[in-house]
Amino acid sequence: MEPAELDVLGLREQLFHERVRECLICTLLFASLYILCHFIITRFKKHADFSTVEDDEDAAVDRIALSMCTFTLAVSLGAVLLLPFSILTNEVLLLFPHNYYIQWLNGSLIHGLWNLVFLFSNLSLVFLMPFAYFFTEAEGFAGSKKGILARVYETFVVLLLLTLLVLGMVWVASAIVDEDAGSRESLYDLWEYYLPYLYSCISLFGVLLLLLCTPVGLSRMFTVTGKLLVKPRLLEDLDEQLNCTRFEEAALSRKISASPTSCWLSVNAALLREQFLAIRSRRLALELRRGASPWQRNLGYPLAMLCLLALTGIAVLVVCFHTLELLLDDAAMPRGIQDAPLGQASFSIFGSFGAALQVVLIFYLMVSSVVGFYSSPMFTRLLPARQDTPMTKIIGNCVSLLVLSSALPVFSRTLGITRFDLLGDFGRFNWLGNFYIVFLYNMLFATLTTLCLVKKFTWAVRAELIRAFGLHKLPLPVTRTRQPSKLC
Repeated sequence: MEPAELDVLGLREQLFHERVRECLICTLLFASLYILCHFIITRFKKHADFSTVEDDEDAAVDRIALSMCTFTLAVSLGAVLLLPFSILTNEVLLLFPHNYYIQWLNGSLIHGLWNLVFLFSNLSLVFLMPFAYFFTEAEGFAGSKKGILARVYETFVVLLLLTLLVLGMVWVASAIVDEDAGSRESLYDLWEYYLPYLYSCISLFGVLLLLLCTPVGLSRMFTVTGKLLVKPRLLEDLDEQLNCTRFEEAALSRKISASPTSCWLSVNAALLREQFLAIRSRRLALELRRGASPWQRNLGYPLAMLCLLALTGIAVLVVCFHTLELLLDDAAMPRGIQDAPLGQASFSIFGSFGAALQVVLIFYLMVSSVVGFYSSPMFTRLLPARQDTPMTKIIGNCVSLLVLSSALPVFSRTLGITRFDLLGDFGRFNWLGNFYIVFLYNMLFATLTTLCLVKKFTWAVRAELIRAFGLHKLPLPVTRTRQPSKLC
């Protein structure tokens, strides 16, 4: 065999081994995320008792829907880790450019991960989650034989009708937005135009949702952290709260024991038991917080508040600086690339420290957006409860988290949190090249975040001023509602 043929064969063998290695790494990463998400969902999912033979069909439907929700949540977690993993990979390749043990970290692996997350996000949003919802609610068409196949048949018919409706709306919207007559006639160009356009609309919706939820979450993070940590005794009197909780628990216990066993009072007794269990759990939590060490009480809470304040201030300053940079440099605009130049230069002017700070800010903004999402009045009902969340609510939570997490890379790059350009199909969104949309988005984020923080930190001062001037004692105006007159 010729030496040139040997070189070509060796190159093909090397490419084959690299492709197998990338497939194994992606499989192991996704399997780890899937197992973790399975434990998370089973912790919140409401337990259903399928004890009879007739319930075997419902049990199979429940398992199928659970596996689809676990897959979607794993994709969401992968989308959250996508940008931080890429930034850290670049810094590791800069620090150890010729290390043998990190050769598996390369641009091909990162690009493949971005493509897989994009593909699985589309698959979950377009097919898996609608199928799981309709499959859970399906019972089979009237007159058909009951069973799993009848539910599958009904689910596919409903999905087909929904797909035709959504594609028709996307075709009409693209024809209205795009003035090119060729785009109106290319109805059969589904894969190359309409599906990316549909995901671009979904991504735009996710980015707008992050714009609304993240400023609220940044202000709510201080309250949530204050509830989880033990405050100093100057800010919180645990003994008084514990005594009040004990008195309430004792009073409810006497009411429950003294209430007569009557069928008319069963509803009130159930409500009293629920209140008793809630107050009891609150008392146990207060006792645990009371037993915290002085270091945790006097040092943990101030450090946590300072860290939150520092991260929030840095995020707002970065966005403001990026807004000014958009006016001066066209390179600040988010753009998509097809090849990741890893290991050549750092994506932060501060080197590895700046890259680590970017990763921390990305995670902090994601957690804040989730907190703000569940704090908003529109989505408060979606908040899952431990061992008491039905399957339909789990599906809604998985869809919401997938929309937020899949928009996180675009959100971070649009705000200038990182300079890592969007890989693969994440950079094909039409609205990313519009300067006015990107500039207005940065301005709105900085303004909304500043307003939410000012309202958060000045609320206590305003409450004290109202109490000092005695304005809280003033009678509130009462609006009288006119009762409709009854006809005799």
